[in-house]
Amino acid sequence: MGGFFGITSHRDCIDDVFFGVDYHSHLGTKRAGMAALDSEKGFQREIHNIENSPFRTKFDDVPGKMTGNACIGCISDSNPQPLLIRSHFGTYALTTIGRINNSDDIVKMLMDGGIHFTMNENKINDTELIAAIINHKGSFEEGIKYVHEIVDGSASILILKSDGNLIAARDKLGRLPIVISKSIDNDGYCVSFESFANEKLGYETQRELGPAEIVEISPDDVKVLSPAKKKKKICSFLWTYYGFPNSTYEGVNVETMRYKNGEIMAETDRKNGVAQELDYVSGIPDSGTPHAIGYSNRSGVHFARPFIKYTPTWPRSFTPSNQEQRKKIAKMKQIPVHQLIKGKRLLFVDDSIVRGTQLGETVSFLYEHGAKEVHMRSACPPIMYNCKYLNFSSSKTEMELITRQIILQLEGEKGLDYISEYADATTPRGKAMRKAICDKFHFSSLEYQSLEGLAESIGIDECELCTYCCSGKE
Repeated sequence: MGGFFGITSHRDCIDDVFFGVDYHSHLGTKRAGMAALDSEKGFQREIHNIENSPFRTKFDDVPGKMTGNACIGCISDSNPQPLLIRSHFGTYALTTIGRINNSDDIVKMLMDGGIHFTMNENKINDTELIAAIINHKGSFEEGIKYVHEIVDGSASILILKSDGNLIAARDKLGRLPIVISKSIDNDGYCVSFESFANEKLGYETQRELGPAEIVEISPDDVKVLSPAKKKKKICSFLWTYYGFPNSTYEGVNVETMRYKNGEIMAETDRKNGVAQELDYVSGIPDSGTPHAIGYSNRSGVHFARPFIKYTPTWPRSFTPSNQEQRKKIAKMKQIPVHQLIKGKRLLFVDDSIVRGTQLGETVSFLYEHGAKEVHMRSACPPIMYNCKYLNFSSSKTEMELITRQIILQLEGEKGLDYISEYADATTPRGKAMRKAICDKFHFSSLEYQSLEGLAESIGIDECELCTYCCSGKE
């Protein structure tokens, strides 16, 4: 995934951007960077690897040595950025979020025109590729529109120009948010992925950009270069998983959505007469917890934490990159509360079930410590497809998805013609898939939120939500 944050101001803004970028650390684990513009020093930039250290520890000296009234920064799950680009526009800094599915075709087209690229880890940096596309046109506005036109995937863009202004562009279908905020002291503007970041730093939200909208921001005003398009497909996973609880997208707060999501799942179980004899409801920490609170509130079953994650030394379960070491760390972090496990009937809510590997190990851990029953609920529908827009999942092939594996186990490749039936809990195929996953991981019962329930919990029309990973519909 990834996230970015930027400020253009009448005062030095490095401290604020440092903290603003740090507030996006939950969105990526590989690279982070900051680029600033100072009237005397010119452009300055730093990029660091954050795979084994938080952003703060790698950039804590930056506020002391980097200066400027305009600055952008990013957390990236893939490419080193921001990049400093020199072109016919002059020098500018660029950071992006998204995914390019047709990069080989675009690279070939540009190379046929005489443009060449550097390689990083045996691939071309997507942000460099977007810069090349932008530079192909006569203005930033036209260049960004060209990105929206030819990129299969998504690209949200933040540019720091040589005059200190920022250009922000939301991806063409608005899959990710961009929030524009004004300083309460009226000395500048900021651009943010997460809305809570600007509020904590003394900025008041003005508005979110619309799909494909492009704006230029000075310390004094915001100018629309290209208006928003009507068609929108914002990622539903923002609310169920990777969005920060305090943030609000399209007017809907993440934490309150998760409570409502859990309430809808509890009500569905009540109507179906499933898992009605429970001792405790709990969440798979951390993002499953608010969904579980909602489930507990509606069901009337007490919320509890049968195990606690030990996070002081390994705060992020998805680091390091080695899978075996990740599994061992995940196991070592789970500290049981024996009085809340032994002989108890437990229902857990997770934000999603992708591969199911760590979830299966968690359930085994609970049974090893005496759990009587372990029921599992997923706060989003069955994930049937790898994300082709935002890289929220690290699955390399769709056959890593537990749903695909079970479908092949039950019916072979023929079953892939009936994915919509397997996703639906009311069909024979849907029931068979859920039972097979229960058998594999020893769940007492398993259910997923429905697409309709997900849309209801968000409160946005389903046609404006991207649910490609669940439905396969673009």
